[in-house]
Amino acid sequence: MNAKIFEILEYDKIKQMLEKFATSTPGCEMCRQLMPETEIEIITHLMNETSAARERIIHKGKPSFAKVANLDRILDSLENGNPLSAGDLLRVYDLLDASSKAKDYGCREISEEEKDLLDSKFNQLSPLKKVQEEIKRCVRNDNDLFDTASSGLEKVRKKIKNTEDSIQGQLRTLVSGKCRPYLSDTFISQRNGAYCLAVKYACRNKVSGTVQGQSGTGGTVFIEPTSVAKASAELQDLQFQERIEVSIVLGDLSDMVKAQLKYVRKNYEILVALDFIFAKAGFSESYNGTAPVFNTKKYIKLNKARHPLLDPAKVVPTTLELGGEYDMLVITGPNTGGKTLTMKNVGTMTLMGQSGLHLPADEGSELSVFKEIFADIGDEQSIAQSLSTFSAHMTNIIKILSVADKDSLVLIDELGSGTDPAEGAALAVAILSRLHKCGIRTLATTHYVQIKNFALATEGVQNACCEFDVETLSPTYRLMIGAVGASNAFAISKRLGLEDSLIEDAKAYLATAQDAR
Repeated sequence: MNAKIFEILEYDKIKQMLEKFATSTPGCEMCRQLMPETEIEIITHLMNETSAARERIIHKGKPSFAKVANLDRILDSLENGNPLSAGDLLRVYDLLDASSKAKDYGCREISEEEKDLLDSKFNQLSPLKKVQEEIKRCVRNDNDLFDTASSGLEKVRKKIKNTEDSIQGQLRTLVSGKCRPYLSDTFISQRNGAYCLAVKYACRNKVSGTVQGQSGTGGTVFIEPTSVAKASAELQDLQFQERIEVSIVLGDLSDMVKAQLKYVRKNYEILVALDFIFAKAGFSESYNGTAPVFNTKKYIKLNKARHPLLDPAKVVPTTLELGGEYDMLVITGPNTGGKTLTMKNVGTMTLMGQSGLHLPADEGSELSVFKEIFADIGDEQSIAQSLSTFSAHMTNIIKILSVADKDSLVLIDELGSGTDPAEGAALAVAILSRLHKCGIRTLATTHYVQIKNFALATEGVQNACCEFDVETLSPTYRLMIGAVGASNAFAISKRLGLEDSLIEDAKAYLATAQDAR
């Protein structure tokens, strides 16, 4: 679909709301990439997945996929022959652990007739228990392995500890003994991997050993005593052996994961998809959504549809049909009366439905599949292009007329406004007539009497209005199909205290003007 419709109908805001219900990083990314589909089979499949997840949430609660990290880099690196780090292996463990929990949540012993679209996904998960257990046994944290990860690692680490203890013991003896007068501090530090004493610069020749560094002020030098040099060399050799043993363990674990890479990737793909599907279901639950029935007849029926970006406690639901007895709906009524919102609501419900999202609407709603949704809504004035509001709107409408067809839904706000009312109304009628003759499903808002009359006189075109309470001087936002809206200027003026004589004069002027036409 054209990118402009997503901006006009604030589709990204809906996706941002959806994203809050995903629990994994890649699941959130799928929410951000959501786009409406244009094939009814795909849309129906996506909608059924959402419904299946919603049903499971009702009976078993919402599963979490929070441990599923983005593994694309890790798995691609492994496939290319690179061993995984300890941290990478823990991410794989988390994935397998999540697979195990998801399988326990989703698998059930039921007949083939009772199965839904998610059963096959849950059944395809492979927790790979042996791989899980081996990673858990060997990997301590993102940067380290357990000593018992291998016998070789355990042996070399014991030697390292004994050697370190021996060096520390010798150094403590020097600190508390003959070297004490020469030290600027009694702590034992490491410089360049060597254990050192902090020796006063003036006494540096009193302590036999190798200088490994100097303090920032220059008053202290760090000396590795000759007496521990041999043990330090042994320690460095042992640490090198330790790195080799760690590499062996990481390599073995990586090979184990690589041998099951097909199943690891499948688990990853399924869990991310499930997180996305359950995000849609959780989103639906938040507004008590329902699954619309889809058709290919370009028929729309909304049953108390509530715009998802509005406060649910205050929003007035929209109920309307389009594409049955009439394929064009002309909505009239005062400014801020809800005309534009009603029209946007129809477009938003269509985008949501074709994205596999439940509608914030009552049961019984129906949608059709549209390849495109075109809209001319809002102030399109362009200073950069030196276009007036009317010119900008007309430029947009010309583009719509050139590409819209029977697979399109067209939404036009205040058609023909921004210019001479008589000419604007005439153009508006001509444009709507063209759209009607082409069988394009259209919603348009207007103040023009001529367009209201066009709707009254044309088969397949219906008037509707947004109700206005003259007593309270406020709109009710309730859509009334078949009714013609009025500007209510006289009633509002009278309610506000304008003299009756002036109102009667105005009515007389209006009658004279209408007779002149």
